[in-house]
Amino acid sequence: MSFIKFTSLASALLLIFGFIPKFEKPQEIRLSNEDKIEWMTIEQAEEACKKTPKKIFIDVYTDWCGWCKKMDKTTFVDPAVVKYINQEFYAVKMDAEDKNNIIFKNKVFKYNPQNQANELAVMMLNGQMSYPSTVYLDEKLNVIQTMGGYLDGKQFNMVLHYFGQGAYKKKKSLEDFKKDYKEEL
Repeated sequence: MSFIKFTSLASALLLIFGFIPKFEKPQEIRLSNEDKIEWMTIEQAEEACKKTPKKIFIDVYTDWCGWCKKMDKTTFVDPAVVKYINQEFYAVKMDAEDKNNIIFKNKVFKYNPQNQANELAVMMLNGQMSYPSTVYLDEKLNVIQTMGGYLDGKQFNMVLHYFGQGAYKKKKSLEDFKKDYKEEL
C-alpha cells in the first residue's frame, strides 16, 4: 500500500469518525431530601405505625425488573407523588427476592427457593409474582389492595389519593374515583 493511499484512507477515517456525534449519558436529577420519598423497611414502617398510625405503601420490586427501575426514575421522583406519599403514607421498598428473613406482625418470613421470592412478598402479592407491584396496607397493617404494573406519576398520584383519602372504604371503585379526581398542583 502506498503512503498516499494510506494517508487518504486515514484522512477519510478521521473525517468519518470525527463527525460522529458523541452521545453523553443524561445527568441524573439531583433531589434534596424534601424531594425524595422517605423509604423504610417493613419493620421500620410497622414500628412507626405503632407510634403514629398511617397507611403503608409498599413498592415490591426486583433488581432485574426494567419497569421497576423506570418507576424509580420517573414516578417516584414526581414532586406530587413524593409530597403525598411522605405526607400520608409510610413508604416501604421491598425486594421480592430478598434472601434475608423479614419480621412482620411477629412472624418470620424466609426466602422461598420454589417461588424465588421472600414468603412475605409471596403472601402480599397473593402468589402473583408480577413486578412492579404495589401493596397498600391500612393503619392496622392489613392489606387493603395489591396492584400490579407500571404507573406514571399522574396515574400513580391518583391511585395514592384513592387509598389516602379512604375512597376504598366507601366501596367507591377506582374508576368512579378517577372521574371525580382533580389532580393537586
